[in-house]
Amino acid sequence: MSKGASISGFPEWLPTERVVEQRVIDTLRRVFELNGFIGIETRAVEAGASLLKKGETSKEIYLLSRLQEVGHESDTPLDERLGLHFDLTVPLSRYVVEHSGQLVFPFKRWQIQKVWRGERPQEGRFREFVQADIDVVGNGELPEHYEVELPLVMVRALEALRDFGLPKATVHANNRRLSEGFYCGLGLEDIEGVLREIDKLDKIGADEVARLLVETCGANEDQSRACLELADLSAANGAELAERFDALCARHGIARESEAYALAHQGLETLSMIIDEAARIRPGSVIADLKIARGLDYYTGSVYETFLEGAQSLGSICSGGRYDDLASQGSKRYPGVGLSIGLSRLVSYMLHTAGATASRVSPAAVLVAVWDEADREGSNRIAETLRQRGIAADVAPTAAKLGKQIRYASRLGVPYVWFPAQAVDDGSAQGVDEVKNIVTGDQEAADCKSWEPDTVYARQTIGLKAE
Repeated sequence: MSKGASISGFPEWLPTERVVEQRVIDTLRRVFELNGFIGIETRAVEAGASLLKKGETSKEIYLLSRLQEVGHESDTPLDERLGLHFDLTVPLSRYVVEHSGQLVFPFKRWQIQKVWRGERPQEGRFREFVQADIDVVGNGELPEHYEVELPLVMVRALEALRDFGLPKATVHANNRRLSEGFYCGLGLEDIEGVLREIDKLDKIGADEVARLLVETCGANEDQSRACLELADLSAANGAELAERFDALCARHGIARESEAYALAHQGLETLSMIIDEAARIRPGSVIADLKIARGLDYYTGSVYETFLEGAQSLGSICSGGRYDDLASQGSKRYPGVGLSIGLSRLVSYMLHTAGATASRVSPAAVLVAVWDEADREGSNRIAETLRQRGIAADVAPTAAKLGKQIRYASRLGVPYVWFPAQAVDDGSAQGVDEVKNIVTGDQEAADCKSWEPDTVYARQTIGLKAE
């Protein structure tokens, strides 16, 4: 096949880059499972009826067509078409409903899988990428304590990636009930529209958001300014947050006995609980940020965005929230709370900004040399003995000159080359096996049944490039 042009937005990592990605995946999985989350994988496609109603991301869905159907897709309603999933939350809601009889609730799941979005590719943003999700789904009800526990699990997971060049991560939390109640109290009607525009603050700035609130959401200048004041509200703890919120409501005429204030206060109490409890367990890891809105329609309570210290241009690398109505079956509801890491964005940052790199290309610690093709069986036996003992081993691809075999090992980063004892005419071995550390140059006699590599050289590790 001839060499073709790359397709924008569909990354393919080189072998050493893939080592970094896999180590990130392994690290996240370990942290998730340490916290009791259960791994699942769902199919890549979902029905259009499920995908097309989930907020602005619906515009980015890739729909599937068989070749013989091209040009006739309009014959099938969009609701009946199949599309690639754009996140892992919508598939989870369907999975929970279909398998509710076999699951134990609350159902705590982790999922690391590819998703697809037809957005404009740019640095750190792809059309095909890997997400890493954790969610807790309840049967009928779900305690609020999960709304603080899950962001803390994500903080622990991101902390575990610090050795790979990831800066400190901080979760910014808000509650949509708080925001919705405040907007209703101002007399605004297009609440979803206001939430979507406020969610753009970090991207386009306050002036542009104020203009959009007036032009697209029916707000007047005073209402627009009040929305921005709420987004700018900050506090060190729950008590201070409540005090400042009440002062803001009083300033804009939102009465405490109103339904709007009652709704906002529900969200305020939950958000206060989150930041106070997080501060007790892991100080500074979760802060209140009332401009966080999340553009997806299915969030109903707490919402989260996660930012890396000193990497503002990267934006949020982990987001999520509480959803009470996403999954349902008749009158039965399955409320949940979850967060999702944009894993491919993280890996791209680690590789291209932080300088994460693998210590070697090959996972093999040993390359067994081949003196002659007639001796390959003996080299294979040595390699297999090493593998059975947990030592990753490869065999030279050809019985080339010894120097060429060593250079082959060096190019792959394999630290040891094993020299089998050479056979004499009667088939018996002459001498003993020897193994050479081609990094240090040390060479010693060795028995494949007992030899142990130096742990420093044997491990395939991830480090940071020296500046």
